[in-house]
Amino acid sequence: MDVFDFLTMLGGLALFLYGMSAMGDGLSRLSGGRMERLLEKLTSRRLMGVLLGLVVTAVIQSSSATTVMVVGFVNSGIMQLSQAVGVIMGANIGTTVTSWLLSLTGIEGSSLLLQMLKPSSFSPILAVIGIVFLMFSKKEKKKDVGTILIGFAVLMFGMETMSGAVEPLAQMEGFTRIFTMFSNPILGMLAGTVLTAVIQSSSASVGILQALCTTGAVTFGTAIPIIMGQNIGTCITAILSSIGASKNAKRAAAVHLYFNVIGTVLFMIVFYSVNTFVQFDFLTDAASPAGIAVVHSLFNVAATLVLFPFAGVLEKLAILTIPDRKKEEEPAGEAVSRLDERFLDKPGLAMEESRVVAASMARQAKKSMDLAISLMGGYDEETAEKIMELENQVDRYEDMLGTYLVKLSSRDLSGKDSRMLSLLLHSIGDFERISDHAVNLVQAAQEMREKKLAFSDDARKELRIFTDAVREIMELAFGAFEGEDMNLARQVEPLEQVIDVINMEEKQRHILRLRQGRCTIELGFILADVSTNLERVADHCSNIAVCLLQSSRGGFDTHGYLEELKNEEDESYKAVYSEMSRKYRLPDLPA
Repeated sequence: MDVFDFLTMLGGLALFLYGMSAMGDGLSRLSGGRMERLLEKLTSRRLMGVLLGLVVTAVIQSSSATTVMVVGFVNSGIMQLSQAVGVIMGANIGTTVTSWLLSLTGIEGSSLLLQMLKPSSFSPILAVIGIVFLMFSKKEKKKDVGTILIGFAVLMFGMETMSGAVEPLAQMEGFTRIFTMFSNPILGMLAGTVLTAVIQSSSASVGILQALCTTGAVTFGTAIPIIMGQNIGTCITAILSSIGASKNAKRAAAVHLYFNVIGTVLFMIVFYSVNTFVQFDFLTDAASPAGIAVVHSLFNVAATLVLFPFAGVLEKLAILTIPDRKKEEEPAGEAVSRLDERFLDKPGLAMEESRVVAASMARQAKKSMDLAISLMGGYDEETAEKIMELENQVDRYEDMLGTYLVKLSSRDLSGKDSRMLSLLLHSIGDFERISDHAVNLVQAAQEMREKKLAFSDDARKELRIFTDAVREIMELAFGAFEGEDMNLARQVEPLEQVIDVINMEEKQRHILRLRQGRCTIELGFILADVSTNLERVADHCSNIAVCLLQSSRGGFDTHGYLEELKNEEDESYKAVYSEMSRKYRLPDLPA
């Protein structure tokens, strides 16, 4: 093997690793975070967790990515440690799918069917289809499919290139001696562990081993210990991910390590003990890519079957290893704890978590305004303190969610996720300002109590109609945001126009009462302040709804959209405006 063969091997390895990464990214984008959300929602039963871990890992082509997500879920309090155990077991089985795909390179035969099954035959076709999708399709899903097809073609081409480059190694006596040395179970296991820990992918390290099989120097006696070590080495990614995380997240990484270490040790003891008496002849046979896939699958399936009944023991072992201190750590109660940076590598999942947190922020802001409106009927210290607490929480949401979204914006987002990110960045400021207006209403109510002031009966009736309209516009805007309901969103702007009219009419009526001596200047200032804050809340609700509608149309020209809406003869707009005008009509003035 000369220097050019070595460079070809490195190039093949680079293409192989890039193809695996591109295919996994494409599959993840195509799933749009749906696979990851299944992990969160459907893992209440351990067996279901195993099946979901298997499916998700087979789809995203990485057990390391799955376990890192699990660590993030546990760290955020989304998933319990007991739920994580099953997912981790399933991930180990799911990762064997890649080795079966790579085993196609070992297919031999002269028939047309067998020739078409060889990657060298169908990979170019997939690459052509993929590049056509990427270059000529405007639909995102087709572009993602194109990325997957090209990634798979590059993966297989890299595999073929590696296999061809290492063939001359079969003639090198030193290379053969190295692999003879790895037939020692302990050394082979250590070699597999180190290789996988370095490249942080058991699928990739198994693929490299499958490529080396073409030399004929890799026997099953050599390959089996290396495969065992690869299963241990893949734990390094989850362990690194758990650094700085909560105790339960560290325990999830520990469960992954214990599962693979215990499974490997049990397999090695049983297999080599039996071999001492039976002498497995196949250990001296040259391993094939398909044989590697069989061993890889059998080990992971067997380990799961054996250790599944002892999942609780693995959990307790992890808790013993990472015990609680004097003050037991509890998962973060606020939804903002879902913003785990581990999810940033899976933008679809990170965007879904951001949307959930934004919806929680919206509910907090709405609750604070509802409570503030209730104070208009009479000040209550406990309610005022609750509003201040909610306002602080909303501020924290804005800071953390805004920072997280900025980090997420630098990732490779799908068009849908990119629009959602823009929507969230536009909306969180409106949520925060609504909670600020709630605080302003608290101050107005507090001032009235301290100065022993009270609105007239007429002013109270008008204010009740005003606040009812504001409550409804919040219901519409926040409901539209949380459910991405465009029908609700379209009803917001007509009601906002009605609220503008109420605000102006309220001020005119106050001036009239002032002239008649039925109101005071001091109360007028407070009423004007309350009315202004209520009208601003309606404006922010309008912003949220318009951004949602514009997002669905692929743009964010808010002012242009509003002008277009008001200038057009929109019958549905007129109908809603007319209905809301009747519903929130201020009472007639006394004669």
